[in-house]
Amino acid sequence: MDATLPPVTVVAAVDDLMFASRISTTAKAVGAVVKLTRSPEAAIAAARSGAALVILDLNSARVDPLAIVAALKADPALAGIPTVGFVSHVDTATIEAARQAGVGRILARSAFVEQLPQLLRG
Repeated sequence: MDATLPPVTVVAAVDDLMFASRISTTAKAVGAVVKLTRSPEAAIAAARSGAALVILDLNSARVDPLAIVAALKADPALAGIPTVGFVSHVDTATIEAARQAGVGRILARSAFVEQLPQLLRG
């Protein structure tokens, strides 16, 4: 990370503790700031504070990722924030719903873990 640039801020709407831990650990390693949230309201509030990316656990009913995407798209100040969702590769219904909702990138869980350092660097 370039010391002259501010750290990238990422919102992660994740309630799976394994993924939350992995995201936090990787963020520290690459110098990013992660705001972990577990509700649509918290994710939108965190996005308003200058997020460069919103990460969504598409398999989580608790964080309601599609509601988060809808709220982001509906707000002109937030509509341009990129979104990345991770999902079980066999959950084709959720993948299609995420595409329809406008999630920018949809990755299988394994691909998400593999690409996480690059995603968090911005």
